[in-house]
Amino acid sequence: MTPKPAPGAPVRVLGIDPGLRFTGWGIVESDGNRLRHIADGVICTEAIADVPLRLKALDDALTQLLRLYLPDEAAVEETYVNRNATATLKLGYARGIALLAPARHGIAVFEYGAKTVKMSVVGTGNADKAQVGLMVRRLLPGVLQKRADAADALAVAICHAHHRSSRLLWKEPA
Repeated sequence: MTPKPAPGAPVRVLGIDPGLRFTGWGIVESDGNRLRHIADGVICTEAIADVPLRLKALDDALTQLLRLYLPDEAAVEETYVNRNATATLKLGYARGIALLAPARHGIAVFEYGAKTVKMSVVGTGNADKAQVGLMVRRLLPGVLQKRADAADALAVAICHAHHRSSRLLWKEPA
C-alpha cells in the first residue's frame, strides 16, 4: 500500500493511455499548480502474440513502472466505443489491466474521458492529437515524446493534476 502524500506535498501522478498494441504512460509531479515531467514512454506488445500473453506483458511492464517511479495516484483514459466491436473489446482488456495494476499496489486510480482530458490540457474537447502534443510540450518543457501514446498519457496525468488541485481548493476552508 502506497502511503498518501502529506497535505501540500508534491504528488506523483501516473497517466495511462491504454491500448493492447501500444499503451502510453507518463509521470508528472504536481506541486500546487506547478507541474514537473518525471518520465514517459510506451509499452508495446507483439501483435502476433496471444491476447493473454499480451495482457501479461502489459501488466508486468506497468508493475515495473509502479515499482520504479512510485506514483501516489494514477489516472487512466476511459474507453471510447468505435465501430469495430473486436477492437473495442481488446481495448477494454488493456484498460482493465491499466486500472488493476495500480489498484493492486494500493494506488488510487481515477478515470477521465478523452474530451475531459483535451478540455483540461488544450481548452477544447475537440482538440486533435497534434494540439494535445503541442500543449503537453508547452506545459512540460523539455519533454521529448516518443509517440503520440506517450503524449496522450502525459495529458491524462496533467488532466488529473488539474482536477486534483481544483478538488483540493474546493475542500479548503475559506
